[in-house]
Amino acid sequence: MTKLTHFNQSGEAHMVDVGQKAITQRVAITTGYIEMLPSTLALIQSGDHKKGDVLSIARIAGIMASKRTADLIPLCHPLPITHVEVNFTTDSKNNRIHCHTTVKTNGQTGVEMEALTATQIALLTIYDMCKAVDRGMCISGVQLQQKSGGKSGHWQRSDPA
Repeated sequence: MTKLTHFNQSGEAHMVDVGQKAITQRVAITTGYIEMLPSTLALIQSGDHKKGDVLSIARIAGIMASKRTADLIPLCHPLPITHVEVNFTTDSKNNRIHCHTTVKTNGQTGVEMEALTATQIALLTIYDMCKAVDRGMCISGVQLQQKSGGKSGHWQRSDPA
């Protein structure tokens, strides 16, 4: 088993030194979804929500969140993100909105945390905007789908999302 890298030999938390790592293109792709009442999904799809275009606002929130990840996760490195894409698909059969996020950088450490943060915050924004009509919404399945770059190379989830 690989040791946890955010602890030193004394067991104390520390920020990993990435100074000697190679600069490579790093990409992370994450997914997740929010489940809601059919009427809530219909309200979002119709664009009739009194607060505005829910998915456009959630997309901007996700992009902003990816750029602030190091401010939220204590041992996360601040990174020069080169690209963030947050997309949504609706699933009327299951009353869900799926979020699919891609984050890229050219750097010495990966962008998995930035992509996961973007997905979570985008979904939380949907919740925030719609909680007045549906407090029972549920965010689920937030996970890394694949990452590439760095010494460990490419990794892809083997089970379907």
